[in-house]
Amino acid sequence: MGRLHVVTGKGGTGKTTVAAALALALARGGKRTLLVEVEGRQGIAQLFETAPLPYEERKIAVSHGDGEVHALAIDAERALLDYLQMFYKLGSAGRALKRLGAIDFATTIAPGLRDVLLTGKACEAVRRRDKRQRPVYDAVVMDAPPTGRITRFLGVNEEVAGLAKVGPVHNQAQAVMRVLKSPQTAVHLVTLLEEMPVQETVDGIAELRAAGLPAASVVVNMVRAGLPGEDQLLAPHRHTDELTGALARAFSQAGLGTAGGGGHAERLVAPLLEQGREHAERVALERGLRTELRAQGLPVRELGRLSEGVDLPGLYGLATALHDQWHTGEPA
Repeated sequence: MGRLHVVTGKGGTGKTTVAAALALALARGGKRTLLVEVEGRQGIAQLFETAPLPYEERKIAVSHGDGEVHALAIDAERALLDYLQMFYKLGSAGRALKRLGAIDFATTIAPGLRDVLLTGKACEAVRRRDKRQRPVYDAVVMDAPPTGRITRFLGVNEEVAGLAKVGPVHNQAQAVMRVLKSPQTAVHLVTLLEEMPVQETVDGIAELRAAGLPAASVVVNMVRAGLPGEDQLLAPHRHTDELTGALARAFSQAGLGTAGGGGHAERLVAPLLEQGREHAERVALERGLRTELRAQGLPVRELGRLSEGVDLPGLYGLATALHDQWHTGEPA
């Protein structure tokens, strides 16, 4: 059975990068995944260094073990035409509505309708079967809207089903919600070890749970590498004057100037101590934020910061880290 993985996160946390890495990770070992973009930014095409995605499913990458990643940029207008054709058999009348601008008008004045179309298309890919009744895709990964509106985005079909009591619209909305509220769906929240993204993630988890939607994991992105001796920074230190003198003498012995009377070695100490104090505060903050995230009762996975920026080799590296953590349950 295929599964829908919804990836959300506050702007700037790298949710599109994480969604792409997850699609690669889930495709390992000869599997097929579909990576879906719903915000029209063509971020997936940029990550995979390919041409802008059309409104059709296209293979864009091969994962380890000959797995395949396909991608789709969902266009709300085209999705609405598909929807009208599926349920109302409009044929050329649907194309006429597009020429008249009615399709664009409908998806613009009713943002809830756009969300219905976008989630509906992704859920259709999850449910799709081949001629042998096997899932066409082992997993569908959606690069979803930001955390602040993810609950409304995923829950809009429930509102539509309530408004349309009978008929194909009601049935379609109910079918989508059955997928979104089932074990077939997993919502992953991407964050950074910073106060605002973590708070938005905690709030997002609470909102998803209140709506009966499946919050599944937290992915902490762009985690800095630890430095040797960080634990010592958090330990109680000796009196500042004593520490300053000890460091100045050590610098002097290393040939960095004299230690007493305001010598060069002594002048080096204060800036270094200030940097150490700031770094200690950062380490303590990050540890507190990790504790807050783990208190949410979800698996927490971590991805390191790519020093050269996100390129294809880096993306495959992130995919390997996610794959390893999925199987061990521990950060890489």
